[in-house]
Amino acid sequence: MRDARVLPPWLKFLDKATVCVHTRSAGLACALSAKLVKQVIRQERPVSGRKLTYGMPSTHSSGCTYLATYAALASIYLPVHPRIHPLLATYAPFVMIPWAALIVLSRVWLGHHTWPQVAVGTALGVCFATVCLRLWMEDVGGVRTLGGELERWIDVSVLMSHV
Repeated sequence: MRDARVLPPWLKFLDKATVCVHTRSAGLACALSAKLVKQVIRQERPVSGRKLTYGMPSTHSSGCTYLATYAALASIYLPVHPRIHPLLATYAPFVMIPWAALIVLSRVWLGHHTWPQVAVGTALGVCFATVCLRLWMEDVGGVRTLGGELERWIDVSVLMSHV
């Protein structure tokens, strides 16, 4: 017999919806902010770069650093969600931070950005993650409350679909 609390495979993207929606929305806002800053600063990419867009700050650096920083801070400051194994929450930062560092370094190694461009992108990602986690923890604008309601709605929907 199938557990009614488990989402079917085609709805797995909704699992842990509260944090997922908040984290993904903030990640998108971080990337869009980096693109907006590029249009304001208008600093060229390295000569070896093949892209035609501006390079300051690196959007890749801001996005992956945001995600790695948010995961690391969340694993320290937030309780582990009941659907996540505690070991995953504990060790995720040990995978995500080196992963983000490799992406940041690769942007320079591949000639897409300069060191200052990835440094500013990294700083933007860290700042965004810190602010977004703080908004979540303090429930600013009811973001966490709304997320909890969304998660309860999804849980009820999943239960109803198995009846």
